[in-house]
Amino acid sequence: MSSPDGRPRRTGKSRRAAYPLISVGAVGALALTALPAWTAAAVPSATAVISEVYGGGGNSGATLTRDFVELANAGSEVFDLSGYSVQYLPGSASASSLWQVTPLSGSLAAGNRYLVGEGVGSGGTTALPTPDASGSIAMSATTGTIALVSGTTALTCKTAADCTADSRVLDIVGYGTAVVREGTGPATGASNTASVSRAESLADTDDNAADLTAGTPTPVNSAGQTPDTGGGEGGGGGGGTTDPGTARIHDIQGTTRVSPYAGKAVTRVPGIVTGVRTSGSKGYWIQDPEADTDARTSEGLFVYTGSATPTVAVGDSVLVTGKVTEYYPSSSSQSVTEITGPTVTVLSSGNALPAPVALNTTTVPDAYTPDAAGGSIDALPLEPTAYALDFYESLEGERTTFTDARVVGATTAYDELWVTVKPDEHPTTRGGTVYSAYDQPNTGRLKVMSLDSTAAFPTANVGDALSGTTTGPLDYSTYGGYNVQATQLGTLVPAGLKREVTRRQKGNELAVATYNVENLDALDAQEKFDRLAEGVAVNLNSPDIVALEEIQDDNGATNDGTLTSEATLTRFTDAIRAAGGPRYSWRYITPENSTDGGEPGGNIRQVFLFNAKRVAFQDRAGGDATTATTVVKTRKGARLTYSPGRINPTSDAWDSSRKPLVGEFVFHGESVFVIANHFTSKGGDQPLHGRYQQPTRSSETQRAAQAAEVNTFVKSLLAADKHAKAVVLGDLNDYEFSGTVTTLTDGGVLTPLITTLPAAERYTYVFDGNSQTLDHTLTTPAVTHFDYDVVHINAEFADQASDHDPQIVRIDVARCRRH
Repeated sequence: MSSPDGRPRRTGKSRRAAYPLISVGAVGALALTALPAWTAAAVPSATAVISEVYGGGGNSGATLTRDFVELANAGSEVFDLSGYSVQYLPGSASASSLWQVTPLSGSLAAGNRYLVGEGVGSGGTTALPTPDASGSIAMSATTGTIALVSGTTALTCKTAADCTADSRVLDIVGYGTAVVREGTGPATGASNTASVSRAESLADTDDNAADLTAGTPTPVNSAGQTPDTGGGEGGGGGGGTTDPGTARIHDIQGTTRVSPYAGKAVTRVPGIVTGVRTSGSKGYWIQDPEADTDARTSEGLFVYTGSATPTVAVGDSVLVTGKVTEYYPSSSSQSVTEITGPTVTVLSSGNALPAPVALNTTTVPDAYTPDAAGGSIDALPLEPTAYALDFYESLEGERTTFTDARVVGATTAYDELWVTVKPDEHPTTRGGTVYSAYDQPNTGRLKVMSLDSTAAFPTANVGDALSGTTTGPLDYSTYGGYNVQATQLGTLVPAGLKREVTRRQKGNELAVATYNVENLDALDAQEKFDRLAEGVAVNLNSPDIVALEEIQDDNGATNDGTLTSEATLTRFTDAIRAAGGPRYSWRYITPENSTDGGEPGGNIRQVFLFNAKRVAFQDRAGGDATTATTVVKTRKGARLTYSPGRINPTSDAWDSSRKPLVGEFVFHGESVFVIANHFTSKGGDQPLHGRYQQPTRSSETQRAAQAAEVNTFVKSLLAADKHAKAVVLGDLNDYEFSGTVTTLTDGGVLTPLITTLPAAERYTYVFDGNSQTLDHTLTTPAVTHFDYDVVHINAEFADQASDHDPQIVRIDVARCRRH
């Protein structure tokens, strides 16, 4: 059930709740698990860190009048500073030297700064922005130690070893020649005019010399305020508080994906508010109505307000001060250029909004992305007329618009849907957009969400249309890439898409189906059983054999050693019978506990349902979780040593993954072998829209090994009987054009039936607006007379019993008999 690009299943709408702030310097070493806020130890911190130290305030040659310590939150949740303190020790501490303490209060939002003002000197010309906490410690400009401490009692340690071992110490920065420091040495270069600070990534490797470098002091408080120098980079320019600063939005966005201002404070950036988001990742978009002439530089920008609900309104003319950040929603995604920790001045309201950019067949390029040979495209100059991803990036944060767009991805539980702005791009017969090759990712796909929290989001199915105009800022998310945050949403026009019902098999036809029932267990609601049962009894028209994927043990995700699925299958087959289907029997191999992947505790497995009134199952005892079934050659053809059985279950190919289930059936006197599969998921693959191009599909390695195991088994079956009739089917978690399917069919031993359909009908799943094939049915050469059908009842609909569509093959066994 893993999503095709490996993205995790979401548990909430807020992008900030799922991942910590990842800045430009952090993308090479992402850690997605943050330490809890109460951890206090001098180990690499994923929460609060000392981000900058300056002791030259008010000294000769200094610009700032006051010493300061800046803290930052590298985590994904608010850090409570109540009861914490910042403490200072001279660089060459003597026996009589004491730690000096400045208590802290309040909290530190994820990604934000917190400013502690200390001693004031007689020199300098510029005050700090309003500190969040104040002390009076006269820090040395050139050498000393700052510690972030849980508690307000002064430390007593005087050595690096003792201080870093103190459980109260969360972070230490030693600078100059400080004896107390982290790692190989203190940070160097501090002076009357230079602070020491961490990189924008806030990386903390417990080595001050490596983690902090000297530079111009850049204090930022929790409101995002910076010293107003009256000019310079990000400064006031005109000198007055209502005069724009020198940095405009197009300057901040730049001509690549990463801002040239990343990590820098900017002051009074002008713009018109074009959209406001009051839930999830709160903030607002601003756009400069005075655009430059460079098509690569966006005129729009997102202002992230953290947990605070924005106080601005669409149409406000504003000046925004804060820090420019590149926010990476996940380790392989592109980034969003943002202003964080903002303060805003509203100059006027009710202003006209800048005209939106049209998204359509003419404006969106056909080529999807530049190729960086698997590396990052972050630093590549944008080519918006050549590549769709560059075109969308050049509009990041800007108002965009499209008209009369067809829905290609149904409404999800997160109030989002997918449209195509290129209606002739690989359309399916039912209104979707088919994904047919790695180099054909469909550039017209866009996710649509609404910023109007007062109106219900439309419930749309594939083939419906958003009629009229949809307009809003263009955003980016790890879940699907670029998306329109609609301030104006088109009107939903239903197309009346119907769930398909396949024909019933004829008396001489063996009907074999596969259906991923999405983690079904005995504790699920009756409605889920009934919906899935209707799919089998009505839409699939009661196949003779059904290979099920994602059947869990009888108590689902409860991890207590329960392994059987009898209660689950009893409820399911009862529901099928109640829906008008036959009384099915079943067979499966009980897995070992917690060895087959899937939802933890669920002990997922494949199961055969079969109608014993039409087809017989050949039981041969001995198969279990770790014993392989093999093929034996007899005078009457091939047979299995164990039925049901598993294919080489101890092979490394099946580590933490479902093992194939093999069964031998007899229909009208003919043996038919069925192999039910559920290959490993695409978890860990880089997304189509990510910054690594072309994306790495790391999960293919294990699926290739799994495909090779099944291919070897089928070859052994055909070696025993070249006329053996076998059906290999299930959720392969890969496309018909993938290396997985190429390996599985090696030697011509299997034919993928999805390729026998017209190109516009080759799909079983819809992901990010792409109709694609993950589920397959393949047959051996002896299966010459068949009728194959993918039965579309789930993937294209907002209301789904499963996220997969089932499929069925009806085999005329008599006509397939050996010559």
